[in-house]
Amino acid sequence: MASRLKDAFLTAVVAAVLALPLAGARTIDGVNGLTVEWHLVDVGVAAGLIFLGRLLLGLIEDGQGMWIAPLAFVAGVLSAYTPFPSHFLQTVAVIGSFVVAVRAVFCLLTKRQHASEGVQPVWSFTEQIKKHLPAFAGMKQLCWFLVALALVLPFTPLASRYVLDVAIMVMTYIMLAWGLNITVGYAGLLDLGYAGFYALGAYCYALLAQHFGIGFWVALPISGLLTAATGFLLGFPVLRLRGDYFAIVTLGFGEIVRLVLINWTAFSGGPNGISSIPRPTLFGLEFARQASEGHKAFHQFFGIDFDPMQRVIFLYYIIFVLALMVGWFSARLRRLPLGRAWEAFREDEIACAALGINRWWIKLAAYSMGASVAGLAGAFFATCQSFISPESFTFTESATMLAIVILGGIGHPLGIVLAAIFIIGMPELFRDLEQYRMLAFGAGMVLIMIWRPGGMMATREPTVKLPQEAT
Repeated sequence: MASRLKDAFLTAVVAAVLALPLAGARTIDGVNGLTVEWHLVDVGVAAGLIFLGRLLLGLIEDGQGMWIAPLAFVAGVLSAYTPFPSHFLQTVAVIGSFVVAVRAVFCLLTKRQHASEGVQPVWSFTEQIKKHLPAFAGMKQLCWFLVALALVLPFTPLASRYVLDVAIMVMTYIMLAWGLNITVGYAGLLDLGYAGFYALGAYCYALLAQHFGIGFWVALPISGLLTAATGFLLGFPVLRLRGDYFAIVTLGFGEIVRLVLINWTAFSGGPNGISSIPRPTLFGLEFARQASEGHKAFHQFFGIDFDPMQRVIFLYYIIFVLALMVGWFSARLRRLPLGRAWEAFREDEIACAALGINRWWIKLAAYSMGASVAGLAGAFFATCQSFISPESFTFTESATMLAIVILGGIGHPLGIVLAAIFIIGMPELFRDLEQYRMLAFGAGMVLIMIWRPGGMMATREPTVKLPQEAT
């Protein structure tokens, strides 16, 4: 007990030191200038809760206090619905209670035997999850379930304007991550400037619509072709580089695109961006209360009342179909000879060259195809937001897309879906926590890195399997 108390005390001290600059002080811009408002009581109470939680975890690891599991779960539920003096304390109480409860349940489901060398696990619930999760997640049934769930989401009781907006954003990033997965996951090329192609696709549609009156459905393939051609031209000098040198050049390309868009005011509108970008139509039907000249409104054509949600649902299904097409296309590419050549190049470039594969051309194909997907997503982003500016295509966007690919499991399409839901959806889930929601997001990232260091779906089925007789 003495060692557990010492460990819990040191944990609480470290937590208090880390929480002091993050949650113990808040700057307020008042009448008299910038002042600092201290919340030392919150930090002290949070440190006390962490001390108690760490002590309970120690008792659980020692095989004592298994009754803690139901009490911790009840405490977590009560903490979620009980008003606290601050969101910070409520977050610590809720997360801490559920962590203790889950850990206690895992210990209950873990049988241990004493061996001469110490305590060794005979059957671990955690290990069983790690063992069977990749196989289960690769099943077609799970994929069809997610597709069906996304298909009926707008007609469920949860389908509010906010939920659909978040779902549109999540599926946009899924589409972008699937495109980046062709470059990073299949071919093994680290691209840090993917947001540059994303910006080119968005500005391509915005400028075509603004200056030439071209509609979304015509400009969509043009945006994809333009970004693919840009990737092809950029790939000629760039793809002769390897490793970190290639990554640095792609990072520079993304920043060059952003800076050109900021400074070339006559072409792109500069920092002010481009506004009033036309919305997509359904066979000429506009989703507006009053249609423009030469068009008819959707609700007037079908004789129904106007509802702003009609446009949101239409945009939702557009990105849903586009994402499905990209996912199906990338999955089929992996099974083609080109996809197998990409994976061979990713695993061993020298062995790939020894097989007679033209490494430069397969890299160029991966880079161009990934860029075309970013162009399609950029065109949709422009018409969905109806406004774009260079600040929407910073390096942070490239880093977010790359994080989705890596966190989901490099080269695993289904893992990318789960990672996009987590990375994009989790900050929205904790939006009520204000500035503390990023702390919850960071904690979730750390837990995934501990439990699934290779990504959510680190295990991938081989593209080609040899017969049993050959092995």
